[in-house]
Parts: sequence; C-alpha cells; structure tokens
Amino acid sequence: MHKLRILVSLMTSENDYQLEQASSAEEAGKKLGVECRILFADNDAITQSTQILKAIQTSEEDRPDAVVMEPVGGTALPQVARAAINAGVGWSVLNRDVDYISELRRVAKVPIFGVSSDQLEVGRIQARQCAALFPRGGNILYVQGPSDSPVAKQRALGMQELKPNNVHLVSLKGNWTEDSAIRTVRSWLKLTTSQKAAIDGVVAQNDAMAIGVRKAFEEMIPEIEKDRWLEVPFTGVDGAPKTGQAWVRSGLLTATVFTPPNAGRAVELQFEAIAHGRTPTERVLVPPASLPEMEKLGARGRQTIQGSRA
Repeated sequence: MHKLRILVSLMTSENDYQLEQASSAEEAGKKLGVECRILFADNDAITQSTQILKAIQTSEEDRPDAVVMEPVGGTALPQVARAAINAGVGWSVLNRDVDYISELRRVAKVPIFGVSSDQLEVGRIQARQCAALFPRGGNILYVQGPSDSPVAKQRALGMQELKPNNVHLVSLKGNWTEDSAIRTVRSWLKLTTSQKAAIDGVVAQNDAMAIGVRKAFEEMIPEIEKDRWLEVPFTGVDGAPKTGQAWVRSGLLTATVFTPPNAGRAVELQFEAIAHGRTPTERVLVPPASLPEMEKLGARGRQTIQGSRA
C-alpha cells in the first residue's frame, strides 16, 4: 500500500488554535507514517474551496487520499465534499455539524465523518465561569466570532442557555483574530456612551480576541480609568499551551476553555478507516474543559465580594 496522503485545510495561520490544529495533524501524520499537507485559507471560503478542488482534481498519483477540513464559511463546502467523494477522496469536517455528511455516507465508498469539540458545552462552560466569577452579576463585554460561523452560534447558544439572569451581555463581533477584536472594540469605544459603561468583565469566544480586547483597552482608555478596565476578569476559549494557557498563568486571562486540537484525531481516524477498514461514527465529539477548574474561579468570585465589603 502506498504512503497515505492527507490534505489538511485550515482557516487561518493568524489564529493560535488553528496553528495547534496544524501541529496536531503533523504529529499524527509522523506517528502513522502519513504525509500531511497543511493549507491555510486566510479566512476566505473561496480560497479554501479553490485550494481543495485544485488538490483533488489533479492526477490520481498526486491526489490526496483524504481531506481534513475546518471550514471558513457557513456552508462547509458541500459541492467540494461531493467532488472529493466522487474522486475517491475521504472527507472529514472539523468543528462543524453539517447535514450533508449523513447524505454522503449513504453512497460514499470512502470515509466521511465529522470531528468536533462540543461547541454547545464550550458556551455552557463560559456561562458557568461567569456564574463563578460574577456571583452578584454584572455587565459583560461578550466578543463573538463571525455571524455566519456555526461555531460562534453554538457557543452563544450554550452561553445563553446557562447564563445567570443577573449577567448582562454587551455583544460585539470579531473574526477569531486578535486584530479583529482590536478593531471592533476600538469602534465600540468611540461611542460616547461606551467609555462611561460599567463593564465588569470580558468574555471572548476565543483567547486571541480576549487579548485583542485587552490591547484595545490599553490603547483607547484614558490613563485615569485604565486600571479599572484592565483589572476586570478576561476569559477566552482554546487554551493553546503557548498562548491561552500561558496567558492564564501570567494573569492576562483569568480563565479559558480548553478545546483540544482535533485535526490530529481526524487524521488518525482517516488512517484507521483507509488502511484498516475501521469506519468511524458519523460524528466524533471531543469534550472541552475549564482552565482553571470551576472551583478556583468560584473562590476568586467570593474574594471579589469580600473585597468589595472591606
């Protein structure tokens, strides 16, 4: 059997979680003797579609055996998926629930499945973190991903499901990158009412955007008010070892939600399916976890109350 080739299509190289995804795929490939080719789509669905189609429409000897793809746009490229299946190329979708997987599994002769962090649970964990950190409630600056992102929507649903009634969200939109959060918060802070707002904390749907909010505060908030804005809890999602986890240890972030990279798991499952005929389930979920543990955040919330009474 020839050495398996897997194309791993990711959203952007400017996001720490996406870089962790790339590393996890490369590590899985080295362990299994699989050739993994990593492509980044620069957060553009057309670029992603073009890159994948070019790869699967090449000659058979150069064609990948499977594609592992974290989609940029909301559609998750159903026509490209069909083209891949018709070309005999396996297909895995990361961090997205898509209807077409069920349909294609009924006719495909190659492996097709999804691997995802439990995005609803990510949002629920962020809601529990809010309950622990703000036992008296408060106004939270909530920075979400793009409007057309199912990941952002699922995380927001989980947040709304368990968010305490006394926690009120001021919602802004970013694009998963630090720079996008800086831009959106700059615009918000230019509103005459914003700098006078009583913001008790910042919750972003990923760590990069949480740090972007901090940088926007440092840049835009008057010196006399800066300490108050920067001392509130900042939380995010991803928990990459060199960024999110390091930022929690240093105090730049109060907490994150650790979502283990799953591109490597998709590579492993494609290998097992192609090389050994072990067909995975239609949807494989990878559970997230709060960092630090909820009990430690609760202790911080109680300390805040005691400090306000002193």
